[in-house]
Amino acid sequence: MKSVFKNGEILIQGKYYLYNNLWGAATGEGSQSLWESSFDNSHIAWGTSWLWNGQTDTIKSYAAVVWGWHWGWKIADTGLPIKLTALRSLLTKWSFDVTHTILGGTNVSYDIWLTANPTADNENPTGEVMVWLYNTGDITPIGSKKANLLIDGVGWDLWEGSHPVSGWPVYSFVRTDNTKSDSLDLNKFFQYLISFGLDSTSYLLSVEAGVEVFTGEGRLNTTHYSINVECR
Repeated sequence: MKSVFKNGEILIQGKYYLYNNLWGAATGEGSQSLWESSFDNSHIAWGTSWLWNGQTDTIKSYAAVVWGWHWGWKIADTGLPIKLTALRSLLTKWSFDVTHTILGGTNVSYDIWLTANPTADNENPTGEVMVWLYNTGDITPIGSKKANLLIDGVGWDLWEGSHPVSGWPVYSFVRTDNTKSDSLDLNKFFQYLISFGLDSTSYLLSVEAGVEVFTGEGRLNTTHYSINVECR
């Protein structure tokens, strides 16, 4: 463990940055820390531990590694933003271990932001795509279940709804069985959504990978995370 970050702090490592995002902490009581374990130009290893109680149906935190934009924060030379029609592939690899001392609602997931404005700074995005790899507790995504599908032989449930405050559309792919290691081309999820009605002229603004915590006590250790953007 090299550095520990608390209370919303940000650590920049090359084209990645780690963000201990405690955006929902006011709905409960607790704490969370985040650390970087190792880093090179291609991948990063990191971890987070938490203890949260309070409202079981509200998110307390989303500690994550970020590639691209986050409400005004940007790192150059990530290949983002990019129009979805110009994206050939968005390859990611993520291996992690997650343990629970007190079981509660959590999901280990990608949180992906779309926009109609490629020069977005601090304004809200125009769409959100989540990909849940692992979840516990009695939690569900925003909206309602719309479809079940296969991507590369893996089953996913697609949920669709609107952000309860800002109103942008939220699409959530929930893996039908939990995994702690996956290699994905996230562009395949976008292409499915385009056939589902997503505006193909949208820009991919940011990809985040982290753990949403509602309640409980636990720890996530990412042993490998990488992302690569390929254009057409």
